[in-house]
Amino acid sequence: MQGNLPPEAQEKLEELQDLQETAQNVATQKQQAETQLAEAESALDALEDIDEDTGMYRQVGELLVESDYDDAYDDLEEKVDNLSVRVETLEKQEERVQEQFEDLQQELQQMLGGGGGGGPMGGPGAGGD
Repeated sequence: MQGNLPPEAQEKLEELQDLQETAQNVATQKQQAETQLAEAESALDALEDIDEDTGMYRQVGELLVESDYDDAYDDLEEKVDNLSVRVETLEKQEERVQEQFEDLQQELQQMLGGGGGGGPMGGPGAGGD
């Protein structure tokens, strides 16, 4: 079917496919960030229930390194803040991509004559009388 489309419609269809891929990537990134945020918030909650004198370790790559309570708490708080901002940013990006997708989809439908009503120009392919 794509071979029979006018070049403008083919271009819009390719843009739609690119936007769909972008939307999937953003959704995946957002889901990962939300998971990391939930884990960091859970760790922060757990840390609040631990005595400040308790020996603590944090994972650095493959190693566990001794850490004190204040450093661990500050690091987790910063991680939660950063991940919260990341999730918000990805949500906004997801909304923008969705709006672009819907606009482009509407343009493509109008190009192909399925837009209902049509404009005064009649769209592509509406040659002269």
